[in-house]
Amino acid sequence: MRDLASTLLSWDRFAVASVVAVRGSAPRPVGAAMAVGPSGEVIGSVSGGCVEAEVYDLARTVLETSVSTLATFGYSDDTAFAVGLTCGGSLDVLVQRDSSSLRAALQASLDGHPVSVRFSAEGRTFTESWMPPPRLLVFGAIDHAAAVAEIGRFLGYHVTVCDARPIFATPERFPAAHEVVVDWPHRYLASTHTDAQTAVVVLTHDPKFDIPVLTEALSRPLAFVGALGSRRTHLERLDRLRAEGVPSAALARLRSPIGLDLGGRSPAETAVSIAAELVAVRHGGTGLPLSSLSSPIHRTQESHGTDLSQRRRHAGWTVARPAPGHADGVPGTQCGQVPVLLGAGEVPRDARVGVGTGGG
Repeated sequence: MRDLASTLLSWDRFAVASVVAVRGSAPRPVGAAMAVGPSGEVIGSVSGGCVEAEVYDLARTVLETSVSTLATFGYSDDTAFAVGLTCGGSLDVLVQRDSSSLRAALQASLDGHPVSVRFSAEGRTFTESWMPPPRLLVFGAIDHAAAVAEIGRFLGYHVTVCDARPIFATPERFPAAHEVVVDWPHRYLASTHTDAQTAVVVLTHDPKFDIPVLTEALSRPLAFVGALGSRRTHLERLDRLRAEGVPSAALARLRSPIGLDLGGRSPAETAVSIAAELVAVRHGGTGLPLSSLSSPIHRTQESHGTDLSQRRRHAGWTVARPAPGHADGVPGTQCGQVPVLLGAGEVPRDARVGVGTGGG
């Protein structure tokens, strides 16, 4: 729902449908939302198309009656046009009207504050938690950075592009970035708050820029640290980082050359390759074609292993030997469907909805 916040707050009234439970295979995860505005306009999605029309009708009814409802949608094979999930799973959808407390929560989330909100319907209570978006720090104001900033923003990151050269680091060159900073990369990173969800992408492939910033980045518990460059550049970079005293365990976290092997060469294609690795690390994917796997498409539990090569071995694929300095078993962020209870302390970065135990 947080992804729809700007539009929701611009409407004088709305009804919003949220996925609160998923069983089996379903096209959208817990937390996916769709909203209907005062004139019948619709934004968002709860099923990717399977049950959107039925949920839309429910939202229109809730908009008129202000009575929340909880609906279950399951597999239907009667007809291609029946209301049901053709993927074979089922999901529960909570539909509710806007309220002053919900609007306040959405505004607080847009302002960058962590928020938990509680919803009740038909004797069940749910909480949904929204954390500030993860940060993507892109170092190097080259043409590839514009494409990386654009796809990073599309993926929901708060994107910063940083370069020490003011002639290149301009907002006009990077319109998709939330911030464009003129500073030495290592100095900016040293003075910037990061956390375990932050991703760092170094595109300079110039030792005077990338060695200091990578030294700083690899000293922090970040979600992702990657660097652009050829395999020869990577090996030379490792030697320089060792000379700076970066320990082997930290060097093993460096994803270089950055990106998955997609075969592309243009800045846009390179950005897709980098984004693909970011998504795989973030959600525990293998990076392999889905057509070659027999495992469930939508994961409901943490995947086996934390590095792409470990996950590929579990999938039964032969894995190339890791390049020097790029060891297996690198810690990565896992993002399981964990129920979140109000006031439970730390919550996942993404919106999660879970069954609560109390009322009101």
